[in-house]
Amino acid sequence: MQFGKVENPEDIDFTLPPDAPKTPELLGAHKSDAPFEVYIGCAKWNRTDLKGFYPRGTKDELAYYATQFNSIELNATFYRMPEWQQVETWKKKTPDSFRFFPKVTDVITHYRRLNDVKELVDSFANAISNFDEKLGMAFLQLPDNFKPKDYDRLEKVLGDFPKGVPLAVEVRNAEWFQKPIIDTYTALLERYNMANIIVDTAGRRDMLHMRLTSPVAFVRYVGANHPSDVTRLNDWVQRIATWREQGLQKLYFFVHQNIELASPLLAEHFIKEMNHSLNLNIPVPLRQPTQQSIFDNL
Repeated sequence: MQFGKVENPEDIDFTLPPDAPKTPELLGAHKSDAPFEVYIGCAKWNRTDLKGFYPRGTKDELAYYATQFNSIELNATFYRMPEWQQVETWKKKTPDSFRFFPKVTDVITHYRRLNDVKELVDSFANAISNFDEKLGMAFLQLPDNFKPKDYDRLEKVLGDFPKGVPLAVEVRNAEWFQKPIIDTYTALLERYNMANIIVDTAGRRDMLHMRLTSPVAFVRYVGANHPSDVTRLNDWVQRIATWREQGLQKLYFFVHQNIELASPLLAEHFIKEMNHSLNLNIPVPLRQPTQQSIFDNL
């Protein structure tokens, strides 16, 4: 993932900013004794990208990946409208506890730019609904040049989005994070109980808005293939622990890298730290011998 990549990550202040004022207020309103639902994974299962992750002789990459992680940020659905048959194939390869988080197809977000897309959205939702209980949450990612001047399009699509499919939204243009539009935008997501995606990437610190709009934190973390990646993840563990105390009910956290081969190792580290700090029991992926040098060189 190249979005937000910088040449010199050591020059970036990676400190997590304070929470938006409304975040603790919203979490407090949803506080309950329900178990904490946590899904942590990567963005790809491709052997080429995750070099060294698969044992020699692995025949089915998704089937093995799903024994190591409990979820996947499913970008394949972004590049091609999914068909129900393909969804069924993916679903059958994974255990009951596994969850898919499919990205809304680019023809909807990037080519049509949310114009006249109800039929396409319905087709997408119908297809991914075949994940059944293995559907975690879909997410809609808007291009960087989609600006608040087209707010009405977003409002219509979110209002019409099939209610049985949970949705998170990621805006990228910097204008969305300025007042007063940030308040209008987040109020829209709150109205429909949709998650406001947080992106932690070196070159776009404005997307680290720390504004939750539901009791779900959907975080897309992009490492810089740099020693700071581990420290940054440790800081996230502390922030999530705070959110959990305040009332966070669900965490969906996906680890990316500019060079993806280190992603499983960073996710492994994050899972261990989350288990220790929040008394969780998320299975820890196995580390292959060929991966050790990758982690040592971070």
